[in-house]
Amino acid sequence: MSILVMKFGGTSVATLDRIRRAAKRVGREVANGHDVIVIVSAMAGETNKLVGFVEETSPLYDAREYDAVVSSGENVTAGLMALTLQEMEIPARSWQGWQVPLITTSAHAAARIEEIPTANILKKFGEGMKVAVIAGFQGISPEGRITTLGRGGSDTSAVAFAAAFEAVRCDIYTDVDGVYTTDPRITSKARKLDRIAFEEMLELASLGAKVLQTRSVELAMRYNVKLRVLSSFEEMSDDAGTLVCAEEDIVESNVVAGVAFSRDEAKMTLQGVADRPGIAAAIFGPLAEAGVNVDMIVQNISDGGTTDMTFSCPINEVKRAEKAMADAKAAGAIDFAGLVADTNVCKVSIVGIGMRSHAGVAAKMFQTLRDEGINIKVITTSEIKVSVLIDRKYLELAVQALHDAFGLDRAA
Repeated sequence: MSILVMKFGGTSVATLDRIRRAAKRVGREVANGHDVIVIVSAMAGETNKLVGFVEETSPLYDAREYDAVVSSGENVTAGLMALTLQEMEIPARSWQGWQVPLITTSAHAAARIEEIPTANILKKFGEGMKVAVIAGFQGISPEGRITTLGRGGSDTSAVAFAAAFEAVRCDIYTDVDGVYTTDPRITSKARKLDRIAFEEMLELASLGAKVLQTRSVELAMRYNVKLRVLSSFEEMSDDAGTLVCAEEDIVESNVVAGVAFSRDEAKMTLQGVADRPGIAAAIFGPLAEAGVNVDMIVQNISDGGTTDMTFSCPINEVKRAEKAMADAKAAGAIDFAGLVADTNVCKVSIVGIGMRSHAGVAAKMFQTLRDEGINIKVITTSEIKVSVLIDRKYLELAVQALHDAFGLDRAA
């Protein structure tokens, strides 16, 4: 018995007609001999509506009740999908998170999966059930309360089920037909990738590519779950979409796999900070406690015992960062002459496992941006990534120029 996991996002189940279309895809896999675990999201727009109800009812809401409300959207979709499959004479049953049970931590609205026991669903497969339709995004805490995994959590649910049941593959159906070298809305030369390594996908997801949720890619890499990203709206075929897999499963690839970007970045500079041991901890400790997601960090050369410390963070966390620094200064933990926030920047990154074995990739990136008259404000690198902060007005130009410079419109 082989198990296949299929996950359908909100746009793929937005209407009854789309649920029927998704059910036909499930039926095709059942006909191919698979037992299928289907993970469904809420219908498009439903979760936002439910969140709005909660916030309007109780601005300082109880997170446990928040989870009880917002998880209900997936329950509706799961039931409708199971009914649709039954009408197609395919033995199917819907399962809510607590019925599996998918056991999570108690961190409501941001729970993490602890365990997925397989006995209940495997027993039903053994009795003739062919499809288990699981409400994604949700589980149950050790205290017996409904929990949710955070926005995009249905992707994480799907990969976790694929790992727990040792599925042959996890297919993620969405409104795009795969992973592209960059956003096709930025450049028409963007090319769909047939395969991409876990590490590359993880970097792209964390850097702004919204095809897959970061936690789901982390799980897939940890448990070597093959992921396939494909569209619910394209014709069904065995070679559709993009396969996210281990590096050794890719025969040839370009040095750079893709160009990612994030528009919603801010650059913050603490001026006149004392240059002494422990100053970085004194700055970034309060920021972490305030929930500020710091990314790039640059410290200037010391001048007369003081230095400037620059870091980037999401633009919607600027106010939180300013307050954390002001509070730390008032408490005497740090001292600085000023705090300057630049909210007109963006982050552009190149990603590729080929960087490990090819010299000069960063230099080529910097040369390309220079030739376009684009000034780099901050740089950060890893083994397979180079990211820069630049003025937001140059985002499209930078992405297009880098895409051309590294020949991403051509396969390796």
